[in-house]
Amino acid sequence: MLQLLALHLLAAVAAPAIMRRFGRKGFLPLALVPGSAAVWAVANTGAVLDGRGPTLDVAWIPALDMSLSFRLDVLSWLMVILVGGVGAIVLGYCAWYFASGAKLLGRFAGVFVAFAGAMLGLVTTDNTLVLYVFWELTTVFSYLLIGHYFDRKGARRAAMQAIIVTTLGGLAMLFGFLILGEAEGGSYVISELIADPPLDGSALVTAGIVMVLVGAISKSALVPFHFWLPGAMAAPTPVSAYLHAAAMVKAGVYLVARFAPGFAEVPVWQWMILLTGGATMILGGYRALRQHDLKLLLAFGTVSQLGFLILLVGQADRAIALAGLALIGAHAMFKAALFLTVGVIDAAAGTRDLRQLSGLAKHLPWATVPGVLATFSMVGLPPFAGYVGKEAALEALVHSDDPMTFALLVIVVIGSILTFAYGMRFLWGAFARKKGVEDTPVDKEAAGLYIAPNVLAFAGLIAGLFPVAGETLLAPYADTYPRGEPGHLTLWAGFGLPLLLTGVIIVGGVLLMLARRGVERVQEVASVGPDADRTYRGTMRRLDSMSVAVTSITQRGSLPVYLALILLTTVVMIWTSVYAGGLRIGAVKPWDYPVQAGVAIVIAVAAFLTARARRRLKAVVLLGITGYGVVLLFALHGAPDLALTQALVETITLVVFILVLRRLPAYYSNRPLKASRWWRAILAIMVGLTVTFVALVIPNARVTDSIAELFPEEAYNYGYGRNIVNVTLVDIRAWDTMGEISVLLVAATGVASLVFLRTRAGRVERIRDHDMDRGSVWASDSPGDDALVRQGRTIPVRSTRNRRWISAGVALAPHRRSVIFEVATRLIFHTMLVFAVYLLFAGHNSPGGGFVAGLVAGIALTVRYLAGGRYELGEAAPVLPGLLLGSGLFLSAGAGAVPLAFGGVVLQSVVIDIPLGYLGDVHLVTTLFFDIGVFLVVVGLMLDILRSLGAEVDRQGEAEGRAVPDVAHDSPRSTADDAQPLEDALAGGGAP
Repeated sequence: MLQLLALHLLAAVAAPAIMRRFGRKGFLPLALVPGSAAVWAVANTGAVLDGRGPTLDVAWIPALDMSLSFRLDVLSWLMVILVGGVGAIVLGYCAWYFASGAKLLGRFAGVFVAFAGAMLGLVTTDNTLVLYVFWELTTVFSYLLIGHYFDRKGARRAAMQAIIVTTLGGLAMLFGFLILGEAEGGSYVISELIADPPLDGSALVTAGIVMVLVGAISKSALVPFHFWLPGAMAAPTPVSAYLHAAAMVKAGVYLVARFAPGFAEVPVWQWMILLTGGATMILGGYRALRQHDLKLLLAFGTVSQLGFLILLVGQADRAIALAGLALIGAHAMFKAALFLTVGVIDAAAGTRDLRQLSGLAKHLPWATVPGVLATFSMVGLPPFAGYVGKEAALEALVHSDDPMTFALLVIVVIGSILTFAYGMRFLWGAFARKKGVEDTPVDKEAAGLYIAPNVLAFAGLIAGLFPVAGETLLAPYADTYPRGEPGHLTLWAGFGLPLLLTGVIIVGGVLLMLARRGVERVQEVASVGPDADRTYRGTMRRLDSMSVAVTSITQRGSLPVYLALILLTTVVMIWTSVYAGGLRIGAVKPWDYPVQAGVAIVIAVAAFLTARARRRLKAVVLLGITGYGVVLLFALHGAPDLALTQALVETITLVVFILVLRRLPAYYSNRPLKASRWWRAILAIMVGLTVTFVALVIPNARVTDSIAELFPEEAYNYGYGRNIVNVTLVDIRAWDTMGEISVLLVAATGVASLVFLRTRAGRVERIRDHDMDRGSVWASDSPGDDALVRQGRTIPVRSTRNRRWISAGVALAPHRRSVIFEVATRLIFHTMLVFAVYLLFAGHNSPGGGFVAGLVAGIALTVRYLAGGRYELGEAAPVLPGLLLGSGLFLSAGAGAVPLAFGGVVLQSVVIDIPLGYLGDVHLVTTLFFDIGVFLVVVGLMLDILRSLGAEVDRQGEAEGRAVPDVAHDSPRSTADDAQPLEDALAGGGAP
C-alpha cells in the first residue's frame, strides 16, 4: 500500500518533466499510475471477498494514536477500483482533450496524480486522523484543479468557494473524530470504532456524530453546502469527470458508507441523512431542469444523485445498503462518461448551450453512443447498471418495515422522476435536431477523444448485464449493516409495486420533459427557498466588511497601539483563565538574602527612570542597569551560567543600541499626550501585576514533580557532563538549540539586509584598502615618520614608530582616537579570545559553553571596532560573517547527523576518554563539535552586526559627506570642522 502511495507521489513530482518531454501525450504514461492501484485491487479480489484483504500498520505518531494503518475490504476495494480505474481513463482522455501548446499541463498532471494518490490513501486508511490528513490533501489538490484556469475570475472564485466550504466541513469532521476517539470505549482505528461504537447516548458523542456527518455532506455537496459543486464546473472537463463523478464528491459518500454499520441506528444520524439527502436529491433534480449549459445540467444532476446515494448507504438496512453500493459504482461510470461526452461536444461544437446545439446525433455518432448509454443508466432504464441499483433500492424500500421508509420511498420516487426528466432533457439538448435551429457545425476531433466516454458507458452496460456478479462482490460489505434481510441485484424482480413505481417514474419524467417550457416558466417565478450561493456570497461580503472594520481598529499603523492590543489581550486571557481555574497564590518567600531586595529596588527605579527619560542614550543606559540587576539576581540565586550569559548579552545589547542611536536624534521627538500617558501607565501596571501573579502562581500550581529534578542525573548519564545548562543545550534539548541557531542565522541575514545599501558579497575592508586622500587619517609618510594628509598638504608630526597599539588606528581622525582605549584593547583582546576558547572547552563541566564563548569573542571584536573603527574590525576578523554563520550551522547539523553512520540516533553523544599519562586524561564528548558550531554561529552573528550596524553605517556616513553623528552631542559634527583646529595646532607645533 505504501508503495502505491509513494508511486503516486513520485509520479506527481516527475509529471512536469514528463509533460515537458512528451507534451500532452505524457498523460498516457501517467495514467498507468492510478491504473496500477485499480489493478492491485482487482488482483486482491479473492482475498478481499474471503475477508483476508491486505493490511498494513506502521507506527507514525504513537502518542496521538496516529498510525499509517491501511486495510482493503469490500468498500475500499470498490472505491480503489473507481478512483484508480476512472482516474486512469480520464488521464488518457486528457492526452487528446488539451491543445498541443496548452500551458501549465505539467502542473495540471502533477496535481491530478497527487489527487488520485490522496484519494487512494483516504479510502484505504484505517485511522481516522490519517483519514483527515488525506481528506484535506484532496481539498487542497481539488482547489488547484478547479482553479486551473486561474486567469479567469470565475475559476478563481469557484476554487476559493470549494476550498472554504470543504475545509470548514473537514474541520468539523476532525472535531468529530477527536470526540469519538476520546470517548469512553472510543478509538481512532476505524475498524474498531465501527465494530464497537461508543454509543452511550451522551450529548458529546451525539455532537461527534453530527460533526462527522457535517464533513461528509460538505464534501459531497449536500444541502446546505450543495452550491459549491455547480460553481466548480469552471474547472476543465476532465476534472469534473473525475472529481465530481468518481472521486472527490464520493469521499463524503464513502465516509457515510464506512460509518453507517456502526452508527446508522442512532436517531440523529437517521434524521440528518433523511433531511439532507432527501432535500438534496429533490432540489438538485429540480435545479437541473432549468439549466441550459450541459455541464451545469450534469452538475446539478450530480448534486441530486449524491443525495440519492447518501440516502441509501446511510440506512441501517442491508438490502438498501447493497443498492446504494451498486449505485456508487454505476454513478461513477455513467456520470464520468457524460462529463467526458460534454467535453467532446464542447471541443467539436465550441458551445455547451443546448439552445444552440442541433443535429449532433448525426455529426458526432461516437459521442452520441456513450451519451445515450450513460443517460439510460442514469435515469434507470434496463439493462444498465443504474437500472439494477435503482430497482434494488425500490425493492428494498418497499419491503422494509422501518417507520422512516415511507418518507424515504416518496423522496426516491420524486427524485427519480426529476432524474428521468433532466436525463431526457440532456439527450434532447445535446443530440436532437431542433426546430428553427440549424445543424451545429462541428470540427473533426481526434479519435482518441471518444475512447474514454465509450469505455465507461459500455462498462455500465456490461455491469448491468451481470448483476449477480455485482451482488457477489458487494454483498459482504452490505451484510455488515445492522439489520434487515440481505438484498439482491437483478434485472428482473417480477411484477409488483417496485415495477409499478418504475413505470410511474418513467411516465412522470416523460411528462416533465414534454412540458419543459412550462416548467421553465414556473421555475422562473417560483422560489424553492433561499439561494444558497447568493447566501454564501453575502456572508463572505459581510465577513470582508467586518474584517475591514476590525482591521481599521487594530491595524492602525502604530506600534504602541499594536503593543497595547497584544498586552491587553494577554492580560484578559490570563485573568480569565485564573478566574475559571481558581488559581491562587501560595506561600511566598520575599527573598533569600536581603541584598536581593536592594537589587530589586534598583531595577525598579531604573525601569521607572527609563520610561521617564527624554534622551535616547540615557534611556539605553538606564535599561542596561535593569539588565545588570538581573545578572546580580541570577548570581545570588546560584546560577553562574545564567548570570554570565545575561551579563554578556546585556553588554552586547548596549553596544547594538548605541550603534543604532548614532543615526537617530538624541531626543525622543514624539512624546505621548498627557491623557494617553495615564492609559499607558494603567496598562503597564496591569501587565506588571499580571506577570508577577503568574510568576507566583505557576510554581504552586504544579501537580507533579518537576522534570528539572531529573536533569543532574540525566545530564551526566546521557550527556557526560556536569554543567546542566550546557548539557541541556547541546544534548538533552539539542533540537531546540539547532532551531535557535538557525533563527540567529536568519536574524543576522535580516539585520544586514536592512542596513546594507550594497551587496554583502564584497571583500572585507582592511587598512591597506583605505584611500588616504579622502579625509583625516594618520598614515606613514616615510619609514620613520607619520604624517597627517589633508587636502593635498602633508603635515609631518613626530614619529610614532613602534607606538602603534592597534592596527588601523591611523584611519581614525585624531579627535576620535584614545590612547588609553587603544592600549587597553591591545592588552585585553587576545586575553578575551583565550578566555572564550577556555569557556568553549570547559563549558561541559563548568560555567561556559559555545554560546557564552561566542559572546565573549563577539565582545572582543566589538572592543577592537570601538577602538579603531571599521578598518580595525577588518584587521581583527578578516573573514566574511556569512562564512562563519554557514560553517557553524553546517558543523552543528553535521555533528548531529554523524551518529547515524554508526547506528545511533540524531544528535546522540559519545564520550571518548584518552589517557595521556603524566599529563592526565582527556575527557572528550562528541557534543563539543556541536558546541563549536554554536560558537561559530554566535561569532558570525556578532560580526554581521558589527559590519552592518557599525562598519556599514560608518561607510554610509562617509559617503554622505559627513561623519557619523556622535551620540554625546545633539547634532552631527562634520569631519572637516573637527579636523581643521587639530591640523592648525599640529602645524603650529602644539599638542592637540
